[in-house]
Amino acid sequence: MRKKSISFLLGLVLVSFVLILAAISIVYTPYDPEAMDIHNRFQGPSSAHLLGTDHFGRDILSRIMSGSLVAILSALSSVTAGAFIGIILGVLSSLSPKWISSIFQRLVDAMMAFPTILIALVLVTIAGKGIIPSAIAVALAMVPSFSRLVYTMMLENKESLYVRAAKSYGAGWFRIVVFHLLPPMLSRLVTQFTSSLGSAILLESSLSFLGLGIQPPSSSLGLMLSEAKGYVLTYPYQAIPSGVVLLVIVLGFNLLGDGISEILSRRRSVRHG
Repeated sequence: MRKKSISFLLGLVLVSFVLILAAISIVYTPYDPEAMDIHNRFQGPSSAHLLGTDHFGRDILSRIMSGSLVAILSALSSVTAGAFIGIILGVLSSLSPKWISSIFQRLVDAMMAFPTILIALVLVTIAGKGIIPSAIAVALAMVPSFSRLVYTMMLENKESLYVRAAKSYGAGWFRIVVFHLLPPMLSRLVTQFTSSLGSAILLESSLSFLGLGIQPPSSSLGLMLSEAKGYVLTYPYQAIPSGVVLLVIVLGFNLLGDGISEILSRRRSVRHG
C-alpha cells in the first residue's frame, strides 16, 4: 500500500513539474522558441542560455517549455476525443444484438493486436503530416482500449439488480446508461484516461521524431530529439534535456495512473469489506 501511495505522490510531483513548466511558457519564455540566431548556434549551457542553443541558435530551454505545452495539450485533446468515441462505441456494442457485438469486438481485437505506433503511422500516412493529423491519429489509436473497457464493464453491470429496478420503472436505455451504468465506471475510466496521457505523449513524440507529426519550426519534444540525433556525440546537451523531460512526463503520468488505480481499488475493497 505504501508503494502505491509513493507512486501516486511521485507521479504527481513529476507531472506537476512539467505542467508548471508548460504553464509558464504561455506567458513567458526566455527567448522566442522559433527565433534563429546562427551566430550563437551550438552554445553550451551558460547564464544567457541555461540549457544552451541548438544547431539553429534557438534557445533549448524555451523550446522545451513550448514543446511541453504542445505535448500536454495534444495529449489531452487526443485522449479526450479517443475516450469519448471509445465510450460511445463500447456502450453501443454492449447493447447491440449479439452478432453485431461479436463483429465489432473482433475488429477491436484486431486493432489491439497491432502496436499503437503502427496504427498511428498508417493513419498519419493517410491523413498527412502535421499537428492536427497526428492528434487525430493518436485519438483513434486510443479508441480500442476505452471501447473494450466500457464494453466489459457494461456486460458486468447491465443485468445487475439496480439496472433491472430502473427498467421496471420504465427507464429507457439512454437514462439507464447515463445515470446508472456510467457513474460506477468513472473511477476505472479516470485511471485509464490518466495512464493513456503518457502513452499519447510518447506516441505524438514518436510521430514527430519520425517527421510525421509536428513540423518545423514548431516546438515538439520528439522533433527536438530528431533534430539533435545528428549531434548527440559532439553536442549531447542538445538531446539530453528534451529526452529527460519526455521521460519525466511519461513516467509521471504512468505512476499517477497506477497510484490512482490502487487508491480507488483500496477504497472499493474497504467499502465492500
